[in-house]
Amino acid sequence: MLRTFMECEEVKAVVSIGCCYNLLSEKTSESSCSKCGFPMSAALKSLGFSLGKNARDLACQSAERWSSLGEDAGLQNFELHSFRAAFQMVLSKHYPEVLATSPSIGRQGKAFRRQKHRKALETPAKVDASRKDTDAKKSTRHTSSSSDACSSFEKFCLSAFSRLNLEHPQDLDLSATWNEADAFTGLIGPYWSIRAALGPVLETLILLDRLMFLQEQGDSIEVVMLPIFDPTISPRNVAIIAKRL
Repeated sequence: MLRTFMECEEVKAVVSIGCCYNLLSEKTSESSCSKCGFPMSAALKSLGFSLGKNARDLACQSAERWSSLGEDAGLQNFELHSFRAAFQMVLSKHYPEVLATSPSIGRQGKAFRRQKHRKALETPAKVDASRKDTDAKKSTRHTSSSSDACSSFEKFCLSAFSRLNLEHPQDLDLSATWNEADAFTGLIGPYWSIRAALGPVLETLILLDRLMFLQEQGDSIEVVMLPIFDPTISPRNVAIIAKRL
């Protein structure tokens, strides 16, 4: 869009708000692309700067979104990331050729969150009662929680197999897979918190590259970059505004 603005003199102004940085194209050693999405500025091109797929994905993370989640919603998100990580283990063992293609299983997390939310609304008395249990019952609740997580993981995998058009391997023991992965689920929270904190740094780099691209066009273009609304409403809240003089 910014290149079109520069090439089309009939367009007098543009407002650009970034999105979907994971889909940005980049110039690589294997391919030269004069119209790549990153880097755009001559400054970063001269440095041979590149991000890579993982960094582009990370640029989409929002620290504000994570910090605005309540405790329950945050823990549910971490649990879903645990499911995805454990499902990667399943693919690595049974479908390594599929895993090599970086398959997408869609946003199953939202569906799982909605199901859990509805279940909680349907049984508020049970939730309140569980919070009033004595310390003697805590171990029982923990066992029940682990069992519920294992059951949810099995449902997650069945849905993922369906989305990827894969058959359920006959020798696959999802319960054993989850028990193996469960020992590491406590690391998901810290790991994703760090990712969320680093996301804005990479997003800022991408936005500054676009800002510099416009500034490099000369004095005929006036350009500013500024936040235009609360990032908790949408993490993509920074606008690049340019006009011809």
